[in-house]
Amino acid sequence: MRDEDKAGRRVAVRRALVTASVCLGLALGLPGCNNNPWPDGAAAGNTLFTAVVEASPRHLDPTASYWSNDTPYTYQIYEPPYGYHYLKRPYELVPKSAAAVVKPRYLDKDGKPLPDDAPGEQVAQSVYDVPIKPGILFQPHPAFARDEQGSYRYHAMKPGELGTRRSPLQFEHQGTRELVAEDFVYALKRHATTRITTPIFSTFAQYVVGLADYGKLIRAEDARLRAGADPASLDKPFLDFRRWPLEGASAPDKHLLRIRIKGKYPQWSYWMQMTFLSPVPWEADAFYAQPGMAAAGLSLDRWPVGTGAYMMAEFQQDRRHVLVRNPNYRGEPYPCEGAPGDREAGLLADCGKTMPFIDRMVFSIEREGVPRQNKFRQGYYDVEVFERTDTGMPYLVGMQDSEDVKREYTEKGFRLSRGTDVGSYFIGFNMLDPVIGASSDAQQHARNRKLRQAISIAIDWDEFSRIFPKEGGQTAMSPLPPGIFGSREGTREGVNPVTHVWKDGRAERRPIEEARKLMVEAGYPGGRDAKSGQPLVINYDYYSAPTPGNRPKLDWMVRQFAKLGIQLEIRATDNNQFQDKVRKGSYQVFWLGWLADYPDAENFLFLLQSMAGKTKYDGENTANYENPEFDRLFERMKLYDDGPEKQALVDQLVQIAREDAPWSFGFFPWSSGAAQRWVYNYHPVIMIRDQGRYLRLDAADRAAALAAWNRPVWWPLALIAALVLLLLALARRTLRLRERTTGRGEVLAQEAAR
Repeated sequence: MRDEDKAGRRVAVRRALVTASVCLGLALGLPGCNNNPWPDGAAAGNTLFTAVVEASPRHLDPTASYWSNDTPYTYQIYEPPYGYHYLKRPYELVPKSAAAVVKPRYLDKDGKPLPDDAPGEQVAQSVYDVPIKPGILFQPHPAFARDEQGSYRYHAMKPGELGTRRSPLQFEHQGTRELVAEDFVYALKRHATTRITTPIFSTFAQYVVGLADYGKLIRAEDARLRAGADPASLDKPFLDFRRWPLEGASAPDKHLLRIRIKGKYPQWSYWMQMTFLSPVPWEADAFYAQPGMAAAGLSLDRWPVGTGAYMMAEFQQDRRHVLVRNPNYRGEPYPCEGAPGDREAGLLADCGKTMPFIDRMVFSIEREGVPRQNKFRQGYYDVEVFERTDTGMPYLVGMQDSEDVKREYTEKGFRLSRGTDVGSYFIGFNMLDPVIGASSDAQQHARNRKLRQAISIAIDWDEFSRIFPKEGGQTAMSPLPPGIFGSREGTREGVNPVTHVWKDGRAERRPIEEARKLMVEAGYPGGRDAKSGQPLVINYDYYSAPTPGNRPKLDWMVRQFAKLGIQLEIRATDNNQFQDKVRKGSYQVFWLGWLADYPDAENFLFLLQSMAGKTKYDGENTANYENPEFDRLFERMKLYDDGPEKQALVDQLVQIAREDAPWSFGFFPWSSGAAQRWVYNYHPVIMIRDQGRYLRLDAADRAAALAAWNRPVWWPLALIAALVLLLLALARRTLRLRERTTGRGEVLAQEAAR
């Protein structure tokens, strides 16, 4: 063998040895790596890690915010006057930034006082005098910072002075001040602004005295301010609402907010627990109105200014957001009362302790379900999805389907609560349709009603929830879900006599034979027109495309109608096309859902009020249901506070809706979130949005669990190491063999002997 050949072989073999050694080193070093998405040591800190499934919030400005993906942040940062009791059901308003939940004073058309029990028709104005808690401070923010002379440091910044700052936290000086009633007045006035979207202005303008005219005034003043300015410019002059008084909102005292409402409107108290009525300091508006701020992403839409338990510390668009404890927050005691079973569930163990318990909350935007669920199962998310109340159902269903899964989830102690929420899904009938709706002919009207009743019996919502457990809920007997005053769901009195009977202590659906009898009385024996013999064909409009995921539910609905011999034609479209159809009235049967704005019977029963008709008035009554007696009772009911009189009216309204059957009352969706065992006081319901301050972590338990649940799997590494060692041995033998091989391929005797 030539010397250069021998040298080349030695180099090649040595390279193989080096490669094998590197592989062995890497294999042995792998145990030092892990799949933890958080920094080392984070599990031992007082930080909550959770996911959100939507993009970054659209608006964090309380005037503009009306989307569910805003609420994980807005309700932790802002403090409206009221909130809901965290545990009591039915929902109970409690003071938040207010010192008390107040009852209004009533005035007649001459401004004279009326008694508390005055008929609603006599009330010209309702006056809410809301005391504000003294001593509440806004979070630290540069908008409040003052210099030695008492002037605002950052209210007259020169061009270029902003520099590279992209967060209020990057300003050297921070400040605060006490919350006063004028901050609420200013916030209510801001709903008249033309600068940002104001989704609730039209509603508030119907009730707040003078707000409609105030909106016209502000539009004129804003046009005057911006005269000659570039309409496309992000920089707009400060619109200072302090300059123009609003008749319906004032502050007679530093800590007294007065709101005047047209007529009697008891539901106004519920609006006062929403962030639309959160206080807004004028200083924040002035600060963010300065040139260059909007272009730098500095606005209330990204960097809110509140008095709540938390404040925004990090805003990474469509990636993650971080809230930290507001150092100026006064603290509030954890509740000591709750609903039946709460004490046994451990939800009252922190009674009287000062909230919040958690220092920091990290929200990671993660839209894909599988990786998000995997991280939760590994313990990396403390709450799988912060703002959702339906993420627990897949885990509960998985436990039913597999003993191994059940064992894993049980051993890990996942908190997977289940209850109903203040929303509903139902099948509606277009009452403008001549076949299935109302009719001016009394006999035809009665026949069409029997057709709707027959369909309502045939659609087995209990079966729906069994077949589609991740999407089902409690079968509804009325429009009112549990937890709403006036609802009798779950009781004998709450049974819908049209579709169910009470038997052996529970509601039982009427047999299909009764529905078929109603079909005969409706003129469709066996699903065919008694006169023409033609099959009854009904169109079913569904506001989603017929994807593989939706197809099983659509097929199920076809089978429900087929029980009566009815041929159901599926017309699945996207939501925009569906909305166009219902505005034109060109539909028969439809699927719809409703989530309450506030927990009052009025917010559900108005869906059947004639003046809310979708086709005629572009309202929310998609069934286009009209019944003069229902309307009359509804107008009376909405004027009453919760009590026996209101309950009696609700009962009458529900009975009318059951008999007329403009809906097949579907189900109240299950509410079920997913949290780890070390997250205490977890109680997910859609109406409670400020849950962050109630949650408590056991960080030591989390750290131990993460270490136990994510231990390295050693046997693959041992196998790799063994293979590498074998490769090293073979390479060494090959090298020695080649070093003793002659040019003719003969092995030296010494080597051969080996």
